[in-house]
Amino acid sequence: MQIPTHSITGLILAGGRSRRMGGRDKGLMPLPNGRLMVEAVSQALRPQVGPLLISANRNRSAYLPWGDEVLRDLRPEHPGPLAGIEAGLMAARTPWVLVAPCDAPALPSDLGQRLAAGIGDAPAAVLHDGKSLQPLFALLQPAHALPITRRLLDEDRPRVMDWARALEATVVDAADIAPALANLNDPEALEKFHGRD
Repeated sequence: MQIPTHSITGLILAGGRSRRMGGRDKGLMPLPNGRLMVEAVSQALRPQVGPLLISANRNRSAYLPWGDEVLRDLRPEHPGPLAGIEAGLMAARTPWVLVAPCDAPALPSDLGQRLAAGIGDAPAAVLHDGKSLQPLFALLQPAHALPITRRLLDEDRPRVMDWARALEATVVDAADIAPALANLNDPEALEKFHGRD
């Protein structure tokens, strides 16, 4: 399926607590080339979408240069990435939302095309890196995904794997770009990424 970029809202997830990074705001951490993680993700995502939203619960003004709007979780307990996805799906005014985490600075420039090409008639698609499902790289129809996301959050079931199953998303093979999907979740991963540049 071909989806015009103006029909897709981008959503960068940067609202987490970054426990494995010692509480530091991951999206605002610098890469070896001086760019911030969120900057790298934004620059890769921007040409693939129309509006670009960022879900962030702290340092919101610092994120503003990298998106059109910075959203806060609607749930005060911040129950993980699904809360950011819920906020993004509610704010989106396009028929599609392309989701990516802020800690994947090698984000592929064809993420949206890959997901759209594999989605078929389904209302959602997620990537599989050859080893495991990567549900935070997703293409979603808000009309389908928002009620499911809300229901799981209301039921206190915020696990992204449960969410991906509930969406009945098409799984798109991305084994050929698995390294580009790597999340820099902790200082060791960031250090290894530093060593590659």
